[in-house]
Amino acid sequence: MDIDVLGALAVRENGVSITPTAPKPRQVLALLALHADQVVPVSALIEELWGDEPPRSARTTLQTYVLQLRALIATALEVGGGAGAGGGDGGLEDSGGRTAKDVLVTLPGGYLLNSNGGTSDVREFDRLAGTGYRAMDAGDFPGAARLLREALALWSGPAFADVQGGVQLDMETRRLEETRLCALDQRIEADLRLGRHRELLAELTVLASRYRTHENLHGQFMLALHRSGRRGEALDVYQRLRGTLVRELGLEPSAALRRLQRSILMAGPENPAEAAVEAGGERLVRV
Repeated sequence: MDIDVLGALAVRENGVSITPTAPKPRQVLALLALHADQVVPVSALIEELWGDEPPRSARTTLQTYVLQLRALIATALEVGGGAGAGGGDGGLEDSGGRTAKDVLVTLPGGYLLNSNGGTSDVREFDRLAGTGYRAMDAGDFPGAARLLREALALWSGPAFADVQGGVQLDMETRRLEETRLCALDQRIEADLRLGRHRELLAELTVLASRYRTHENLHGQFMLALHRSGRRGEALDVYQRLRGTLVRELGLEPSAALRRLQRSILMAGPENPAEAAVEAGGERLVRV
């Protein structure tokens, strides 16, 4: 089974899509796919579908959605060399003898989507990002930049971009977005350490506009601008961020970002590299 959730939802068995078009079964599959090979409790699925006001028929309706998913799985298994027929809940087997019930498994308290060793873009992202972080810690900035770039390339849009999410999926979408931002932050830092400040300017211009209160990204933008000989613009970025933080959150920029601003002021336009001395190695995250 191949699972993609970092963008549009796409789940394929034997190369055949088992992603339903109806919104509710789509939500069920999305949550099962994200937690492939793990039991997803019935209570979590019900909360995802109906929030804190489930109908009395919630369990029965959920079972109906599971049967619809198994029907799609059974069709995909048949493409892989199906033999024999099962009941109305989708019992067709593939050439390995698996049935739809073996793929979408009913277990005490919940359901499990058995990926059978297939691919998952979330798992691959976590693997690449984790390896990239370790490369950063070891001072291997070229390796870190490459690995983190590969991890970020797995994203084709917001997670579950075409799924109408409920409580559970909305929470997971926010969590995944935070992991993406962490990987992006580290990849940009690796590129800065490799002297790629000019190449980063266009990307950081967009990111600073999109994430208007994200201090790390603004600090990286300031460094890239100053190292490119654009000291005045770097200081303008700080002032815009400060205005946004004070106006929207009632906060001043962090001590680390204030130190970065001072180091840019003290470095002067003729010594752009000096601005990195005090900020180098210090994360610009508000604790």
